Amino acid sequence: MPASVQKLQQMAIYLGIVGGAASAVMYYLMQKNFAKSQYFQLAVEKLKVHEMAMDSLGAPPLKIHNIRLTDRHNRVDKERAKLKIPVSGARSAGYLYSFSTRDATLDRWHLEEALLQLKDGTSFVLLNEKEEIEADRAECGDRIFTN
Repeated sequence: MPASVQKLQQMAIYLGIVGGAASAVMYYLMQKNFAKSQYFQLAVEKLKVHEMAMDSLGAPPLKIHNIRLTDRHNRVDKERAKLKIPVSGARSAGYLYSFSTRDATLDRWHLEEALLQLKDGTSFVLLNEKEEIEADRAECGDRIFTN
């Protein structure tokens, strides 16, 4: 007994609505997981304590928007997390770029780099551990790191 065209149309509409709702819920849950993650929170906290960057944004209040899951800057695996977090304040908006690594022995994330890039082109280096380590080496005369 063949199904009528009207029944098939109703089924297609129903499945489309259910599929769209399931996709929206999944997207919301993924965003929520990102926002609760330690690597995300470390980057946001670093921004919040940087007075010049917060002042340029016109924050508080600082608004943190959903990341684009398809953006190539957003990559997370077991050892590294690289994010591009959209942020805005009353005066300006931009992106908070962060790079974190995971310490497997302590099961904790460690923020290594954080940069705020505003839409007007202004940027603030919030943290760059590589530069800090090199500055410490130069200051010590590199005695600690060589035999």
